[in-house]
Amino acid sequence: MNRPWNMCAALLATATLAGCAGGNWQGAGPLYRCEHGIEFRVKFIDDTAVLDGSGGNDVLNRDAGGQGPQQTVYSNPRMRAEFGLGASGREAVLRYPLLPLVARCVRD
Repeated sequence: MNRPWNMCAALLATATLAGCAGGNWQGAGPLYRCEHGIEFRVKFIDDTAVLDGSGGNDVLNRDAGGQGPQQTVYSNPRMRAEFGLGASGREAVLRYPLLPLVARCVRD
């Protein structure tokens, strides 16, 4: 197949966290539903956030950022996750800087 690298990477990133119909993953923590069909659960442990989706999980380390104590930012080389956004604090944003892809999310 002759797909550009960025298209393959976008598909891989989406598949990693996307909720698939009939998927068997059930992580602990709140469920976030995002644009691009991405769904994940997150568990905060010390200074890390573990994002668990149908394709596996990502471990992100606490990062600088956020505007106030309600907003927290976590990242690894592949993604950056911002939590505690919006008026209710139930929104999040996932950023994949290598793709580039941004997905806005809401906690159930």
